[in-house]
Amino acid sequence: MAITITHATMEYVTAQLPAAVLWDMDGTMVDTEPLWIDAEKALVERHGGTWTEADSLSLVGSDLLAAGAYIRERGGLSMTPEQVVDHLLGEVLLGVDEDLTWQPGVRELLAELNHLGVPCALVTMSYRVLAEAVIAQLPSNTFTAVLTGDEVAHGKPHPEPYLAAAAQLGVDPESCVVIEDSPTGAASGLAAGARVVSVPNAVAPRPEPGMVVIDSLGGVAAADLLALFDERRETLVRISE
Repeated sequence: MAITITHATMEYVTAQLPAAVLWDMDGTMVDTEPLWIDAEKALVERHGGTWTEADSLSLVGSDLLAAGAYIRERGGLSMTPEQVVDHLLGEVLLGVDEDLTWQPGVRELLAELNHLGVPCALVTMSYRVLAEAVIAQLPSNTFTAVLTGDEVAHGKPHPEPYLAAAAQLGVDPESCVVIEDSPTGAASGLAAGARVVSVPNAVAPRPEPGMVVIDSLGGVAAADLLALFDERRETLVRISE
């Protein structure tokens, strides 16, 4: 049985806090997905190929080298996957430097978690150069740990990224809450044993046990993160079988 929660029915509750909160970045914290999609499309079309929205959506949340290999094959590029990734990162970095859009409620929730002493980790399949450009726009020490796609052997949906982040924080993954937007990222968090709060952006995940789906982090407080999983609060949740 999975739980779907609409933001309109949410109310503030007092609950036990998670041991840590593990955050995805692209699409979850910042709206960079359009930057990735535009860069992918422009690259493939520049080489005479065809790129569709379905192609881009299939890569949301994926390991970047795996995405680079797909783009190379799908677009008929002569570039290596590494070269594809380097090019895309450069294009997205330009967009981040010019205009970075934060998703609703993210900065407020991060600030509250920091104030309450709940450690946060950034767990992204983007590379460190992009993660640092985003982190630079937040108060220092917002994240206790940062784990990026160029630092793991297996990217999402493999559990390694979230297992490694929990290990860096010295906490049990089962005591953590993962915040994700994509099915790939949600699968990674669930496979690591964490609870997953999904805030869909480009692609919505299929609800499953251990996951709650909400429409926005706007108005979500630190105390809500575990309360979202309390199936007994019928005023907050709608059970879907």
